Amino acid sequence: MSSIAAPAPVPIPVPSRILPVIVLAQFAGTSLWFAVNAVMPDLQQQWGWPASSLGTLTSAIQLGFVVGTLVFALAMIADRFAPPRVFLVCSLLGACMNALTLLANGDMGFLLVTRFCVGFLLAGIYPVGMKIAASWYRERLGAVMGVLIGALVLGTALPHGLRALAGAASAGGATGLHAPWEWVVVGVSLLAAAGGVATAWLVPAHPDAAAHSTTRASRITPRALGLVWHDRKLRASVFGYFGHMWELYSFIVLAPLVCATRFVGSEVSAAAFFAIAAGFVGCVGGGLLARRLGSAVVAYVQLATSAACCVAAPWMLGAPTGVFIAWLLVWGATVAGDSPQFSTLTAQNAPPAVVGSVLTFTNCIGFAISIVSIELFVWASGIWALADVLPWLAIGPVLGLLMLRPLLQDLPETSTGLSR
Repeated sequence: MSSIAAPAPVPIPVPSRILPVIVLAQFAGTSLWFAVNAVMPDLQQQWGWPASSLGTLTSAIQLGFVVGTLVFALAMIADRFAPPRVFLVCSLLGACMNALTLLANGDMGFLLVTRFCVGFLLAGIYPVGMKIAASWYRERLGAVMGVLIGALVLGTALPHGLRALAGAASAGGATGLHAPWEWVVVGVSLLAAAGGVATAWLVPAHPDAAAHSTTRASRITPRALGLVWHDRKLRASVFGYFGHMWELYSFIVLAPLVCATRFVGSEVSAAAFFAIAAGFVGCVGGGLLARRLGSAVVAYVQLATSAACCVAAPWMLGAPTGVFIAWLLVWGATVAGDSPQFSTLTAQNAPPAVVGSVLTFTNCIGFAISIVSIELFVWASGIWALADVLPWLAIGPVLGLLMLRPLLQDLPETSTGLSR
């Protein structure tokens, strides 16, 4: 008897609205991340807080994200409940926690608690948004992740843009709020809530999500930590990412201080917005280049470029305005642009059975490194000139470049277009 082959499964069409909604929702939700950082000059002036409060509040939200990531992963929240619903709940609660900034009235302890809670809830926005995208876009996930992480970068920059607009509106008498910083806090909270509602309303869970192991999280296992150290390729990508994290969030925190050396008033916030938002171009452009050159090459080049920008800081701070702006934009594009490539490399090099554990532990350690870096560089910038402080950000990227070398050595020349 002749056997009849079973028909190939018909792929489920992806509604055209899915990607734009996820991208915009990710942008809206992650705007909560640095909402208070953007208005810190106003809060410090109004409540007499020291310069070190910037690092303390930023570290609180980073710590909240670390704890939230572990809790969400260990409890398998996004597998027990529909991811769009998780995204909605976390967006609404995060928006409420952010809005509580209006009630702080100079109470640093109160604000630290609310920022920690915002960070915790971001673990149900950023990674869960990635999970939703992964369920719908398995075939071209690399390019999609570049756009999604780029949206995160834009969301990070958004509060600075809102503060620039609020300053202009306040100067023209066009805002009914008591101070521009209140306008920023309310605007970010409303935007984050709208992103959560849009996701729950317009992005359904993938019909076959439960049947695909790539979209289901396995239980977190501590043995993944051992693999990170013992597997040569995995160690290279993970430690390269750690070097990247040493620089990334300290750059985001220090960007307004760097811009304040050249601009004043709302121009500082506008310049900081464009410097950080340049990372969107780096993420998307890097994703396109990675299709031809490979993620390892793109991550290496971007990490090397951002390291060079750190080292060049003493000269660029005194350079003509045009050169200064170009340096800041290149730095912003490359400091964040390698993020999708490090995620891709780690996912590719980790054994499939423990990829979820590896990514969870890697993210948590990376954000813990960012806490140390932020505290150190905010403290140092209050004692020494930025020209003396910024070059030390290059320590992380340089170490990351050294760790990445095995991945480049394993690539054939035809896959990179480079000769050795």
